[in-house]
Amino acid sequence: MHCYYVTTCTHCEMNNLLIHGENIQGLNYLMEKRSLRGKIDLVYIDPPFATGSDFVVSDDRVSTISSSRSGDIAYSDKVTGMEFVEEIRKRCILLKELLSDRGSIYLHTDYKIGHYLKVMMDEVFGIKNFRNDITRIKCNPKNFDRVGYGNMKDLILFYSKTASPIWNEPRWEYSEKDMEKLFPKIDKNGRRYTTVPIHAPGESANPQSFKGIMPPKGRHWRTDVAQLEELDRNGLIEWSAKGNPRKINYADEGSGKRVQDVWLDYKDPQYPTYPTEKNQDFIDMIVQTSSNEDSIVLDCYCGSGTTLKSASDNGRSWIGIDQSAMAIKATKEKLGQQQTLFSSEYEYVEL
Repeated sequence: MHCYYVTTCTHCEMNNLLIHGENIQGLNYLMEKRSLRGKIDLVYIDPPFATGSDFVVSDDRVSTISSSRSGDIAYSDKVTGMEFVEEIRKRCILLKELLSDRGSIYLHTDYKIGHYLKVMMDEVFGIKNFRNDITRIKCNPKNFDRVGYGNMKDLILFYSKTASPIWNEPRWEYSEKDMEKLFPKIDKNGRRYTTVPIHAPGESANPQSFKGIMPPKGRHWRTDVAQLEELDRNGLIEWSAKGNPRKINYADEGSGKRVQDVWLDYKDPQYPTYPTEKNQDFIDMIVQTSSNEDSIVLDCYCGSGTTLKSASDNGRSWIGIDQSAMAIKATKEKLGQQQTLFSSEYEYVEL
């Protein structure tokens, strides 16, 4: 083992850590030598997809990635089938030990092997801790002939270690079409808005009157009458021609729409610097959602370092592991190029 101390990370107590080595060995190193068992808040991994291929970096065009016969092999993806699932299972068992009680793991995979990995993840993390099977649109539609539909997506399996993970609610900004659809009304000042009922299902044991009106049969007021009267005084209750009250919600006061489990706008880079390099924006969203600024983020298939860069950009500590020398080189270059409010300095270890 060789350890090269670069410098201390300035925004956290732990040094950022880049490990060049096989990841089972690296994960055991984190537990036994670094005492990080139960300390990791977020794991994002994008392991090989059991394709049976070599992934090659060639120099015939700038940053072109291919599986051609020429060029240097970045990594081999030769383990397939249930042998592959078992290899990932071994690593997930270690990752679960490293996760904190508020920790989460996101496993990025594809439609060919993902369903087998889902069953394995249910076993390791418990089906009760399964959160989402996220569909990510990875590319534009494919028009070549094949027996079957074109594949534009991959999937991300999201699990937590316990029932109470870190969760910073993510939101998407409203598009112009969203605004027109979700906030179809415009007030005298030109502000877009919509209205929602002020009552909800379920009868109250002691229903109260609001402006001489009782809630409809089988329903109750969403809030107490005093708050409804305050909303009305502030002009936030709209009364229909028939005298039915509804609460006004303005578009410019909203925090955006809730993120769903289909991600449309996160296609991969057109000219990646490393095979299967992922879109930075959706990694940023994962990091912001499932970790805090005092969290440690781990990627034990770190590739070109996208997860590590995202963690650094968002003020988190990070640990990256990869056995490919080309991946380590790409990661160092990515971290060296970034400009961030937080430190990108790190400790480098060779196992």
